[in-house]
Amino acid sequence: MAENDAQAGLFDKIVNLSKRRGFVFQSAEIYGGFRSTYDYGPLGVLLLRNVKDAWWRSMVQLRHDIVGLDASVLSPPAVWEASGHLSNFTDPLVDCTNCHTRHRLDKLDDPDVCPSCGTSGSLTEAREFNLMFRTHAGPMLESAAEVYLRPETAQGMFINFANVLQTSRKRPPFGIAQIGKSFRNEITPGNFVFRTREFEQMEMEFFVPPAESPQWYDYWCKERMEWYRDLGMPADKLRLRPHGEDELSHYSTGTSDVEFLFPWGWDELEGIANRGDYDLKQHAEHSGERLEYFDQATNEHYVPHVIEPAAGATRTAMAFLMAAYHEDEVNDDTRVVLRLDPRLAPYKVAVLPLSKKDALTPTAHEIFDIVKGRWMADYDETQAIGKRYRRQDEVGTPYCVTVDFDTLDDRAVTVRDRDTMDQDRVSIDRLEEYLGERLG
Repeated sequence: MAENDAQAGLFDKIVNLSKRRGFVFQSAEIYGGFRSTYDYGPLGVLLLRNVKDAWWRSMVQLRHDIVGLDASVLSPPAVWEASGHLSNFTDPLVDCTNCHTRHRLDKLDDPDVCPSCGTSGSLTEAREFNLMFRTHAGPMLESAAEVYLRPETAQGMFINFANVLQTSRKRPPFGIAQIGKSFRNEITPGNFVFRTREFEQMEMEFFVPPAESPQWYDYWCKERMEWYRDLGMPADKLRLRPHGEDELSHYSTGTSDVEFLFPWGWDELEGIANRGDYDLKQHAEHSGERLEYFDQATNEHYVPHVIEPAAGATRTAMAFLMAAYHEDEVNDDTRVVLRLDPRLAPYKVAVLPLSKKDALTPTAHEIFDIVKGRWMADYDETQAIGKRYRRQDEVGTPYCVTVDFDTLDDRAVTVRDRDTMDQDRVSIDRLEEYLGERLG
Protein backbone atom coordinates (compact mmCIF):
# COMPACT_ATOMS: atom_id res chain seq x y z
CA MET A 1 0.00 0.00 0.00
CA ALA A 2 2.83 2.41 0.89
CA GLU A 3 4.53 1.71 -2.45
CA ASN A 4 1.27 2.37 -4.33
CA ASP A 5 0.81 5.64 -2.44
CA ALA A 6 4.39 6.66 -3.30
CA GLN A 7 3.83 5.88 -6.98
CA ALA A 8 0.58 7.86 -7.03
CA GLY A 9 2.43 10.68 -5.28
CA LEU A 10 5.13 10.62 -7.94
CA PHE A 11 2.55 11.00 -10.69
CA ASP A 12 0.99 14.00 -8.95
CA LYS A 13 4.42 15.56 -8.41
CA ILE A 14 5.36 15.20 -12.08
CA VAL A 15 2.06 16.74 -13.22
CA ASN A 16 2.53 19.62 -10.76
CA LEU A 17 6.16 20.14 -11.76
CA SER A 18 5.25 20.09 -15.44
CA LYS A 19 2.77 22.95 -15.01
CA ARG A 20 4.76 24.96 -12.46
CA ARG A 21 8.06 24.90 -14.33
CA GLY A 22 6.75 25.11 -17.88
CA PHE A 23 7.09 21.58 -19.22
CA VAL A 24 3.44 20.89 -20.12
CA PHE A 25 0.29 23.03 -20.06
CA GLN A 26 -3.31 22.01 -20.55
CA SER A 27 -4.33 23.06 -24.05
CA ALA A 28 -6.88 25.91 -24.28
CA GLU A 29 -6.71 26.27 -20.50
CA ILE A 30 -8.09 29.83 -20.49
CA TYR A 31 -11.24 28.41 -22.14
CA GLY A 32 -11.63 25.65 -19.60
CA GLY A 33 -9.21 23.25 -21.27
CA PHE A 34 -9.64 20.79 -24.13
CA ARG A 35 -9.54 17.21 -22.90
CA SER A 36 -6.58 15.05 -23.87
CA THR A 37 -4.63 17.80 -25.59
CA TYR A 38 -1.53 19.45 -24.16
CA ASP A 39 0.83 22.26 -25.06
CA TYR A 40 4.54 21.91 -24.39
CA GLY A 41 5.96 24.96 -22.63
CA PRO A 42 9.44 26.52 -22.79
CA LEU A 43 11.11 23.61 -20.99
CA GLY A 44 8.86 20.87 -22.35
CA VAL A 45 9.52 21.76 -25.96
CA LEU A 46 13.28 21.56 -25.28
CA LEU A 47 13.02 18.20 -23.51
CA LEU A 48 10.83 16.78 -26.28
CA ARG A 49 13.19 18.10 -28.97
CA ASN A 50 16.18 16.56 -27.17
CA VAL A 51 14.46 13.16 -27.01
CA LYS A 52 13.70 13.34 -30.74
CA ASP A 53 17.20 14.56 -31.55
CA ALA A 54 18.74 11.69 -29.56
CA TRP A 55 16.55 9.20 -31.44
CA TRP A 56 17.35 10.75 -34.84
CA ARG A 57 21.06 10.82 -34.07
CA SER A 58 21.13 7.12 -33.16
CA MET A 59 18.81 5.98 -35.97
CA VAL A 60 19.92 8.19 -38.88
CA GLN A 61 22.98 10.34 -38.25
CA LEU A 62 25.21 7.59 -36.86
CA ARG A 63 24.16 4.96 -39.43
CA HIS A 64 24.82 4.59 -43.15
CA ASP A 65 21.86 2.25 -43.75
CA ILE A 66 18.94 4.47 -42.64
CA VAL A 67 17.62 7.64 -44.28
CA GLY A 68 14.94 10.11 -43.22
CA LEU A 69 11.49 11.09 -44.47
CA ASP A 70 8.80 13.60 -43.57
CA ALA A 71 5.52 12.42 -45.09
CA SER A 72 2.19 14.23 -45.24
CA VAL A 73 -0.20 14.19 -42.28
CA LEU A 74 -3.24 14.12 -44.60
CA SER A 75 -3.88 11.07 -46.80
CA PRO A 76 -6.64 9.88 -49.13
CA PRO A 77 -8.88 6.98 -48.06
CA ALA A 78 -7.15 4.63 -50.53
CA VAL A 79 -4.02 4.59 -48.35
CA TRP A 80 -5.93 3.49 -45.26
CA GLU A 81 -8.11 1.04 -47.13
CA ALA A 82 -4.98 -0.71 -48.37
CA SER A 83 -3.34 -0.70 -44.93
CA GLY A 84 -6.47 -2.13 -43.30
CA HIS A 85 -7.05 0.83 -41.01
CA LEU A 86 -10.52 1.66 -42.35
CA SER A 87 -11.81 -1.79 -41.47
CA ASN A 88 -9.55 -2.98 -38.65
CA PHE A 89 -8.27 0.04 -36.73
CA THR A 90 -10.89 -0.16 -34.01
CA ASP A 91 -11.33 -0.50 -30.26
CA PRO A 92 -14.26 -2.25 -28.50
CA LEU A 93 -16.51 0.47 -27.06
CA VAL A 94 -19.08 0.00 -24.28
CA ASP A 95 -21.46 2.52 -22.70
CA CYS A 96 -22.71 2.62 -19.13
CA THR A 97 -26.50 2.92 -19.07
CA ASN A 98 -26.34 4.28 -15.51
CA CYS A 99 -23.78 7.13 -15.66
CA HIS A 100 -23.52 7.38 -19.48
CA THR A 101 -19.72 7.14 -19.59
CA ARG A 102 -17.85 5.29 -22.33
CA HIS A 103 -15.02 2.81 -21.90
CA ARG A 104 -12.71 0.52 -23.85
CA LEU A 105 -13.84 -2.99 -23.04
CA ASP A 106 -10.33 -4.45 -23.31
CA LYS A 107 -9.05 -2.01 -20.65
CA LEU A 108 -11.63 -2.83 -17.98
CA ASP A 109 -10.55 -4.80 -14.91
CA ASP A 110 -14.06 -6.30 -14.71
CA PRO A 111 -16.05 -6.32 -18.00
CA ASP A 112 -19.32 -6.39 -16.03
CA VAL A 113 -18.68 -3.37 -13.79
CA CYS A 114 -18.54 0.30 -14.81
CA PRO A 115 -15.28 1.78 -13.44
CA SER A 116 -16.85 5.26 -13.19
CA CYS A 117 -19.93 4.57 -11.09
CA GLY A 118 -19.30 0.99 -9.90
CA THR A 119 -22.64 -0.30 -11.20
CA SER A 120 -22.72 -3.98 -12.14
CA GLY A 121 -24.47 -5.12 -15.31
CA SER A 122 -24.84 -1.58 -16.67
CA LEU A 123 -22.48 -1.88 -19.62
CA THR A 124 -23.87 -2.30 -23.14
CA GLU A 125 -22.74 -4.85 -25.69
CA ALA A 126 -19.39 -3.89 -27.21
CA ARG A 127 -19.29 -2.30 -30.64
CA GLU A 128 -16.24 -1.54 -32.73
CA PHE A 129 -15.20 2.11 -32.75
CA ASN A 130 -12.85 3.30 -35.53
CA LEU A 131 -10.05 5.49 -34.22
CA MET A 132 -9.41 7.39 -37.45
CA PHE A 133 -9.94 11.16 -37.65
CA ARG A 134 -11.77 12.04 -40.87
CA THR A 135 -12.00 15.49 -42.42
CA HIS A 136 -12.53 17.08 -45.85
CA ALA A 137 -10.13 18.72 -48.30
CA GLY A 138 -11.41 21.63 -50.37
CA PRO A 139 -14.61 23.68 -50.13
CA MET A 140 -17.18 20.94 -50.80
CA LEU A 141 -18.34 18.49 -48.10
CA GLU A 142 -18.69 15.46 -50.32
CA SER A 143 -17.29 11.95 -50.14
CA ALA A 144 -14.85 12.57 -52.98
CA ALA A 145 -13.09 15.16 -50.80
CA GLU A 146 -12.71 12.91 -47.73
CA VAL A 147 -9.22 12.67 -46.24
CA TYR A 148 -7.84 11.22 -43.02
CA LEU A 149 -5.37 12.43 -40.42
CA ARG A 150 -2.78 9.70 -40.15
CA PRO A 151 -3.05 7.45 -37.08
CA GLU A 152 0.61 6.42 -37.52
CA THR A 153 3.61 7.59 -39.51
CA ALA A 154 4.43 4.13 -40.91
CA GLN A 155 2.27 4.17 -44.04
CA GLY A 156 4.03 7.23 -45.44
CA MET A 157 7.26 5.23 -45.44
CA PHE A 158 5.70 2.21 -47.12
CA ILE A 159 4.12 4.17 -49.95
CA ASN A 160 7.43 6.01 -50.52
CA PHE A 161 9.47 2.79 -50.54
CA ALA A 162 10.15 2.88 -54.29
CA ASN A 163 10.94 6.62 -54.28
CA VAL A 164 13.46 6.27 -51.47
CA LEU A 165 14.95 3.09 -52.94
CA GLN A 166 15.61 4.86 -56.23
CA THR A 167 16.82 8.22 -54.96
CA SER A 168 18.93 7.10 -52.00
CA ARG A 169 20.56 4.20 -53.91
CA LYS A 170 20.21 2.01 -50.82
CA ARG A 171 19.54 -1.70 -50.95
CA PRO A 172 18.17 -4.08 -48.33
CA PRO A 173 18.87 -4.15 -45.50
CA PHE A 174 18.12 -0.44 -45.18
CA GLY A 175 15.67 1.72 -43.27
CA ILE A 176 13.47 4.79 -43.55
CA ALA A 177 12.99 6.85 -40.38
CA GLN A 178 10.41 9.49 -39.55
CA ILE A 179 9.35 11.65 -36.61
CA GLY A 180 5.96 13.32 -36.73
CA LYS A 181 2.46 13.91 -35.42
CA SER A 182 -0.19 11.19 -35.44
CA PHE A 183 -3.85 11.35 -34.46
CA ARG A 184 -6.11 8.75 -32.88
CA ASN A 185 -9.64 9.30 -31.65
CA GLU A 186 -9.02 7.42 -28.40
CA ILE A 187 -12.10 6.35 -26.43
CA THR A 188 -10.44 6.75 -23.05
CA PRO A 189 -7.38 9.01 -23.19
CA GLY A 190 -5.66 9.58 -19.88
CA ASN A 191 -2.63 9.38 -17.60
CA PHE A 192 -1.54 12.92 -18.46
CA VAL A 193 0.39 12.96 -21.77
CA PHE A 194 0.74 9.16 -21.97
CA ARG A 195 -2.40 8.54 -24.03
CA THR A 196 -3.71 11.49 -26.03
CA ARG A 197 -5.53 12.01 -29.30
CA GLU A 198 -2.66 14.00 -30.79
CA PHE A 199 0.89 12.77 -30.21
CA GLU A 200 4.32 12.42 -31.79
CA GLN A 201 5.88 9.19 -32.99
CA MET A 202 9.44 8.13 -33.78
CA GLU A 203 9.18 5.25 -36.26
CA MET A 204 11.58 3.41 -38.52
CA GLU A 205 10.82 0.81 -41.18
CA PHE A 206 13.80 -1.48 -41.81
CA PHE A 207 13.52 -3.38 -45.11
CA VAL A 208 15.38 -6.70 -45.17
CA PRO A 209 15.72 -9.84 -47.34
CA PRO A 210 12.95 -12.25 -46.20
CA ALA A 211 15.38 -14.89 -44.90
CA GLU A 212 17.11 -12.32 -42.68
CA SER A 213 14.04 -10.96 -40.90
CA PRO A 214 14.34 -13.08 -37.69
CA GLN A 215 17.92 -12.01 -37.03
CA TRP A 216 17.16 -8.34 -37.72
CA TYR A 217 14.13 -8.51 -35.43
CA ASP A 218 16.38 -9.75 -32.60
CA TYR A 219 18.95 -7.09 -33.46
CA TRP A 220 16.47 -4.21 -33.22
CA CYS A 221 14.97 -5.48 -29.95
CA LYS A 222 18.43 -5.34 -28.36
CA GLU A 223 19.39 -2.07 -30.05
CA ARG A 224 16.30 -0.23 -28.91
CA MET A 225 16.60 -1.42 -25.31
CA GLU A 226 20.19 -0.19 -25.25
CA TRP A 227 19.11 3.28 -26.45
CA TYR A 228 16.94 3.82 -23.37
CA ARG A 229 19.61 2.47 -21.02
CA ASP A 230 22.30 4.64 -22.59
CA LEU A 231 20.22 7.76 -21.90
CA GLY A 232 19.89 6.91 -18.22
CA MET A 233 16.70 4.84 -17.97
CA PRO A 234 17.08 2.71 -14.80
CA ALA A 235 17.33 -1.01 -15.53
CA ASP A 236 14.71 -1.88 -12.89
CA LYS A 237 12.15 0.39 -14.59
CA LEU A 238 12.68 -0.99 -18.10
CA ARG A 239 11.81 -4.33 -19.65
CA LEU A 240 11.27 -6.00 -23.03
CA ARG A 241 8.00 -7.95 -23.16
CA PRO A 242 7.38 -10.31 -26.11
CA HIS A 243 3.74 -10.49 -27.23
CA GLY A 244 1.86 -13.73 -26.78
CA GLU A 245 0.33 -15.38 -29.84
CA ASP A 246 -3.11 -14.02 -28.95
CA GLU A 247 -1.72 -10.44 -28.96
CA LEU A 248 0.02 -10.51 -32.34
CA SER A 249 -1.38 -8.55 -35.25
CA HIS A 250 -2.43 -10.72 -38.17
CA TYR A 251 0.61 -9.63 -40.19
CA SER A 252 3.19 -9.96 -37.40
CA THR A 253 5.42 -12.98 -36.84
CA GLY A 254 6.88 -11.38 -33.73
CA THR A 255 6.35 -8.25 -31.65
CA SER A 256 7.96 -7.06 -28.42
CA ASP A 257 7.20 -3.98 -26.36
CA VAL A 258 9.77 -1.86 -24.55
CA GLU A 259 7.91 -1.11 -21.33
CA PHE A 260 8.54 1.40 -18.54
CA LEU A 261 7.34 1.08 -14.96
CA PHE A 262 4.98 4.06 -14.72
CA PRO A 263 3.17 4.94 -11.47
CA TRP A 264 0.14 2.99 -12.75
CA GLY A 265 2.21 -0.08 -13.71
CA TRP A 266 4.15 -1.38 -16.70
CA ASP A 267 3.14 0.28 -19.96
CA GLU A 268 4.46 0.58 -23.50
CA LEU A 269 7.10 3.05 -24.68
CA GLU A 270 7.87 1.36 -27.97
CA GLY A 271 6.88 -1.64 -30.05
CA ILE A 272 9.31 -3.60 -32.23
CA ALA A 273 7.46 -5.70 -34.81
CA ASN A 274 8.37 -8.10 -37.58
CA ARG A 275 5.68 -7.04 -40.06
CA GLY A 276 6.74 -9.44 -42.82
CA ASP A 277 5.87 -8.30 -46.36
CA TYR A 278 2.26 -7.45 -45.55
CA ASP A 279 2.42 -3.67 -45.99
CA LEU A 280 4.34 -3.50 -49.27
CA LYS A 281 2.17 -6.23 -50.81
CA GLN A 282 -1.04 -4.50 -49.72
CA HIS A 283 -0.02 -1.17 -51.22
CA ALA A 284 1.27 -2.84 -54.39
CA GLU A 285 -2.05 -4.65 -54.84
CA HIS A 286 -4.22 -1.57 -54.23
CA SER A 287 -2.09 0.92 -56.16
CA GLY A 288 -1.04 -1.27 -59.06
CA GLU A 289 2.61 -0.26 -58.53
CA ARG A 290 5.45 -2.75 -58.05
CA LEU A 291 6.94 -2.34 -54.57
CA GLU A 292 9.80 -4.81 -54.65
CA TYR A 293 13.57 -5.01 -54.89
CA PHE A 294 15.63 -6.52 -57.70
CA ASP A 295 18.77 -8.20 -56.41
CA GLN A 296 21.33 -8.10 -59.21
CA ALA A 297 23.61 -10.55 -57.40
CA THR A 298 20.99 -13.30 -57.44
CA ASN A 299 19.00 -12.00 -60.42
CA GLU A 300 15.73 -12.20 -58.47
CA HIS A 301 12.90 -9.91 -57.50
CA TYR A 302 11.55 -10.04 -53.95
CA VAL A 303 9.32 -8.05 -51.62
CA PRO A 304 11.38 -7.14 -48.55
CA HIS A 305 10.19 -7.97 -45.04
CA VAL A 306 9.95 -5.09 -42.60
CA ILE A 307 11.17 -4.73 -39.00
CA GLU A 308 9.50 -1.76 -37.35
CA PRO A 309 10.68 -0.07 -34.13
CA ALA A 310 7.91 2.44 -33.33
CA ALA A 311 8.24 4.68 -30.26
CA GLY A 312 6.08 7.41 -28.80
CA ALA A 313 8.11 10.61 -28.45
CA THR A 314 5.73 12.28 -26.00
CA ARG A 315 5.33 9.30 -23.68
CA THR A 316 9.08 8.63 -23.86
CA ALA A 317 9.81 12.20 -22.75
CA MET A 318 7.36 11.68 -19.89
CA ALA A 319 9.11 8.44 -18.87
CA PHE A 320 12.53 10.12 -18.82
CA LEU A 321 11.04 12.89 -16.69
CA MET A 322 9.65 10.38 -14.19
CA ALA A 323 12.85 8.32 -14.11
CA ALA A 324 14.93 11.46 -13.46
CA TYR A 325 12.82 12.80 -10.57
CA HIS A 326 14.58 12.63 -7.20
CA GLU A 327 14.19 14.25 -3.80
CA ASP A 328 17.26 14.80 -1.61
CA GLU A 329 17.51 16.03 1.96
CA VAL A 330 19.94 18.95 2.15
CA ASN A 331 20.33 20.82 5.46
CA ASP A 332 16.91 19.56 6.63
CA ASP A 333 15.35 20.84 3.44
CA THR A 334 13.96 18.82 0.50
CA ARG A 335 15.81 19.41 -2.75
CA VAL A 336 13.95 18.35 -5.90
CA VAL A 337 16.34 17.46 -8.70
CA LEU A 338 15.83 16.05 -12.19
CA ARG A 339 18.85 13.84 -12.85
CA LEU A 340 18.36 13.94 -16.61
CA ASP A 341 21.15 12.80 -18.87
CA PRO A 342 22.79 16.05 -20.09
CA ARG A 343 21.80 15.14 -23.65
CA LEU A 344 18.14 15.34 -22.62
CA ALA A 345 18.25 18.26 -20.16
CA PRO A 346 16.34 21.31 -21.49
CA TYR A 347 19.12 23.67 -20.44
CA LYS A 348 22.71 22.40 -20.30
CA VAL A 349 24.09 25.50 -18.56
CA ALA A 350 22.63 28.32 -16.48
CA VAL A 351 24.50 31.60 -16.12
CA LEU A 352 23.77 33.21 -12.74
CA PRO A 353 25.24 36.60 -11.80
CA LEU A 354 25.48 36.76 -8.01
CA SER A 355 23.43 39.93 -8.00
CA LYS A 356 21.67 42.27 -10.41
CA LYS A 357 24.21 45.01 -9.80
CA ASP A 358 25.42 46.68 -12.96
CA ALA A 359 29.03 45.82 -12.19
CA LEU A 360 28.38 42.10 -12.85
CA THR A 361 26.02 42.39 -15.81
CA PRO A 362 28.55 42.92 -18.64
CA THR A 363 30.69 39.96 -17.55
CA ALA A 364 27.63 37.76 -17.03
CA HIS A 365 26.48 38.58 -20.57
CA GLU A 366 29.98 37.79 -21.81
CA ILE A 367 29.76 34.35 -20.19
CA PHE A 368 26.31 33.76 -21.66
CA ASP A 369 27.63 34.66 -25.12
CA ILE A 370 30.42 32.09 -24.68
CA VAL A 371 28.09 29.17 -23.86
CA LYS A 372 24.94 29.97 -25.87
CA GLY A 373 26.48 29.19 -29.24
CA ARG A 374 27.29 25.63 -28.24
CA TRP A 375 24.66 24.68 -25.67
CA MET A 376 21.10 25.64 -24.81
CA ALA A 377 21.59 27.99 -21.86
CA ASP A 378 19.50 29.94 -19.36
CA TYR A 379 20.23 33.34 -17.85
CA ASP A 380 18.73 34.13 -14.45
CA GLU A 381 19.53 37.07 -12.17
CA THR A 382 16.45 37.19 -9.91
CA GLN A 383 16.20 36.00 -6.26
CA ALA A 384 18.93 34.72 -3.96
CA ILE A 385 21.57 32.48 -5.52
CA GLY A 386 20.48 29.50 -3.38
CA LYS A 387 16.93 29.69 -4.72
CA ARG A 388 18.22 29.95 -8.27
CA TYR A 389 20.35 26.83 -7.76
CA ARG A 390 17.26 24.98 -6.53
CA ARG A 391 15.25 26.18 -9.51
CA GLN A 392 17.87 24.90 -11.94
CA ASP A 393 18.10 21.57 -10.06
CA GLU A 394 14.34 21.18 -10.39
CA VAL A 395 14.42 21.54 -14.18
CA GLY A 396 17.49 19.32 -14.61
CA THR A 397 20.21 21.83 -15.60
CA PRO A 398 23.54 19.94 -15.28
CA TYR A 399 25.78 22.98 -14.61
CA CYS A 400 25.33 26.44 -13.13
CA VAL A 401 27.95 29.13 -13.78
CA THR A 402 28.02 31.84 -11.12
CA VAL A 403 29.55 35.22 -11.84
CA ASP A 404 30.57 36.96 -8.57
CA PHE A 405 32.49 40.07 -7.61
CA ASP A 406 35.79 38.14 -7.48
CA THR A 407 35.24 37.41 -11.18
CA LEU A 408 35.95 41.07 -11.93
CA ASP A 409 39.45 40.63 -10.47
CA ASP A 410 40.47 37.02 -11.25
CA ARG A 411 38.49 36.45 -14.49
CA ALA A 412 37.17 33.16 -13.07
CA VAL A 413 33.68 31.80 -12.36
CA THR A 414 32.20 29.18 -10.06
CA VAL A 415 30.78 26.10 -11.83
CA ARG A 416 28.34 24.00 -9.78
CA ASP A 417 27.50 20.38 -10.59
CA ARG A 418 23.78 19.52 -10.37
CA ASP A 419 24.17 15.97 -9.07
CA THR A 420 27.04 16.33 -6.61
CA MET A 421 26.60 20.05 -5.81
CA ASP A 422 30.41 20.28 -5.97
CA GLN A 423 31.80 23.63 -7.09
CA ASP A 424 34.91 24.35 -9.16
CA ARG A 425 36.58 27.66 -9.80
CA VAL A 426 37.26 27.90 -13.54
CA SER A 427 38.89 30.67 -15.51
CA ILE A 428 36.71 32.26 -18.17
CA ASP A 429 39.31 31.36 -20.79
CA ARG A 430 38.92 27.65 -19.89
CA LEU A 431 35.17 27.62 -19.33
CA GLU A 432 34.12 26.31 -22.73
CA GLU A 433 36.77 23.57 -22.59
CA TYR A 434 35.71 22.62 -19.03
CA LEU A 435 32.05 22.34 -19.94
CA GLY A 436 32.83 20.61 -23.23
CA GLU A 437 34.65 17.81 -21.39
CA ARG A 438 31.51 17.20 -19.34
CA LEU A 439 28.69 17.99 -21.77
CA GLY A 440 30.21 17.05 -25.11
